[in-house]
Amino acid sequence: MQAWQVHENGEPGEVMRLADVAPPTPGDGQVLLRVRAANINFPDALMCRGQYQVRPPLPFTPGVEICGETEDGRRVLANPALPHGGFAQYAVADSRALLSAPDALDDAEAAALHIGYQTGWFGLHRRARLEAGETLLVHAAAGGVGSAAVQLGKAAGATVIGVVGGTEKAAVARELGCDVVVDRHGEDVIAAVKEATGGRGADVIYDPVGGQAYAQSAKAVAFEGRIVVVGFASGTIPSPALNHALVKNYAILGLHWGLYNTKNPKLVQHCHEQLTELAARGAVKPLVSERVPLTGAADAVQRVADGRTTGRVAVVPEQQEKGAAA
Repeated sequence: MQAWQVHENGEPGEVMRLADVAPPTPGDGQVLLRVRAANINFPDALMCRGQYQVRPPLPFTPGVEICGETEDGRRVLANPALPHGGFAQYAVADSRALLSAPDALDDAEAAALHIGYQTGWFGLHRRARLEAGETLLVHAAAGGVGSAAVQLGKAAGATVIGVVGGTEKAAVARELGCDVVVDRHGEDVIAAVKEATGGRGADVIYDPVGGQAYAQSAKAVAFEGRIVVVGFASGTIPSPALNHALVKNYAILGLHWGLYNTKNPKLVQHCHEQLTELAARGAVKPLVSERVPLTGAADAVQRVADGRTTGRVAVVPEQQEKGAAA
């Protein structure tokens, strides 16, 4: 089979190499899956760089989120068991952690309903306890993680403010349903949030960016507001001033979704049931901006790493190159 492998750490576009390798052999409690679609996540780039908390042995195949097919033909969602990741024709995954792919979504959309939407659901509902009528601020609202939070916030009855970088991403955020869109390239984020909320600030702030975005969050959060920290795509991990949190009376909440798989896996299944229902009635639909063939995976991972994409980019192994014979 064909699979992308990383033999040394570095930028994805430089260290990912497409190779012909033997299909992986499932271990105890694992199952072999034919990859129907693999969603690209920022952690894939971090793993290539050797900067992620999970460091699979070299060489490894990145790709942490797939829609796959079992030997008996079932469509399932899975997090592949590294080092045999999803940017390949076949992957292995723990059989107990498989989730049924929603009928309402195609393969690429289904793959994208997993990590990003689970993270959003746990962040907004389990951690921040978002309520209808509250104001939700989402940083990087046009990205893969942010777009999921926007849709989930709207589905929960919140007013959603989306912060983006650039006019193209602003248009995407509006299409996603943001009530207010702030382009950080040309607007003062803090002033815009205060104006949109009558000076009160946002009740819940969803931050997958860190760095300057977190500094803005601390100044734009409302009384009894909650800042949910889900990642550091900016590359800068902020150091919160706890005296500021005390004086303004807001909460800083960390979210590591992967822990629920071991600490409380029943909640992961419950979350998937909620997401499947939302997808069935059209309340959420993953924004898949591109579907690329397996040969285009390295370039696509690099573009995600560089922040040059919107929504989700999916690798579809059986998709033909443009212009190739069907």
